[in-house]
Amino acid sequence: MLYVLIGEDAPGTLDARMAARPAHLARLEALRDDGRLLVAGPMPAIDTPDPGPAGFFGSLVVAEFGSLGEAERWIADDPYVKQGVFARTTVKPYKKVLP
Repeated sequence: MLYVLIGEDAPGTLDARMAARPAHLARLEALRDDGRLLVAGPMPAIDTPDPGPAGFFGSLVVAEFGSLGEAERWIADDPYVKQGVFARTTVKPYKKVLP
């Protein structure tokens, strides 16, 4: 089943986000290579693709996991969580309708 994973950045963690980014991307690339990743990316804190020092509100991932628990464990092991970038995470089941 598909799940939406949302991580919300803690204030002042842009440097930690940038430091953890290569490891975070490697995990996403593994999901992609397994054919399980639908979409993933950051959510800028301001209305621009490159927010600069304003940083990011957080990140969104939509991917296939075997269960809600598996999706929750996946995000709990993410470098952004382990490095204190995400102040809060949310995982919810998702049903794709379009396109």
